[in-house]
Amino acid sequence: MTGKGEKGQGMHGKTLKVLLLVWLLTGCQPTENKLVITGSSTIAPLMAELVERFEAHSGVQVDVQSGGSGRGISDVRQGLADLGMVSRALKADEQDLTGHLIARDGIALIVHRDNPLSSLSREQVVAIYTGKLDSWADLGGAERAITVVHKADGRSTQELFLEHFELDNDQIQADLVIGENQQGIKAVSADPFAIGYVSIGTAIHELEAGAPLRLLPLQGVPASLAALEQGDYPLGRELNLVSAGEPDSHARALLAFITDPAQAEVYRDYYFLPAPR
Repeated sequence: MTGKGEKGQGMHGKTLKVLLLVWLLTGCQPTENKLVITGSSTIAPLMAELVERFEAHSGVQVDVQSGGSGRGISDVRQGLADLGMVSRALKADEQDLTGHLIARDGIALIVHRDNPLSSLSREQVVAIYTGKLDSWADLGGAERAITVVHKADGRSTQELFLEHFELDNDQIQADLVIGENQQGIKAVSADPFAIGYVSIGTAIHELEAGAPLRLLPLQGVPASLAALEQGDYPLGRELNLVSAGEPDSHARALLAFITDPAQAEVYRDYYFLPAPR
């Protein structure tokens, strides 16, 4: 018969084994040499390129995940990410976070390159996105319905587009709602009768890679890096990384590395304007 003390020791041993098993199953790799960055799909491809260089330089592992600026804000607040990618300025109710400006970008309306349209007025854009104007024939084009491509909630591109055109999201009559910029590029590239809006940098990058797109001017100003740099483009925006207070040493090292003027060429490769340092 097992004594009371021996039974207690046996139970204690089993508890230790269970705890050890849980520890092994949940991973025992050190986390102090890892950073997690989540958020804006506009910034994510650029960030992936920059962190690849940083990893080789520092030995720190960096996990970059997209999902939208809203996710970047939320994940940092919940401690799920060290840094959040946010492709806009911080709002008044986000001042609990610290913004780190890394670049500038803009938002461009895009159509298929076979679309003969050369420009749209502000009123025409509003009419298209609210369903009041639904055929290209009304704009001098083919007798075909306009495929309206719109961004999903939680995306800063959507927020800024709606704000610029003074629209509420419930007014939008969309045929296709997309998340990532790449989804918007693919949708418009595949449909000569589609219209959408995406990051200027992403659109130019994909255009240079062969995507059948055209960027429409906005209020008569070309959607270009030159117009952004001169401050003439009416729908420009900040590209930020955000942290919950002061970032830790690895995050500070990353921020110093990616904002070093030596990395400016990477920003230019993705058609973004690096923030002046």
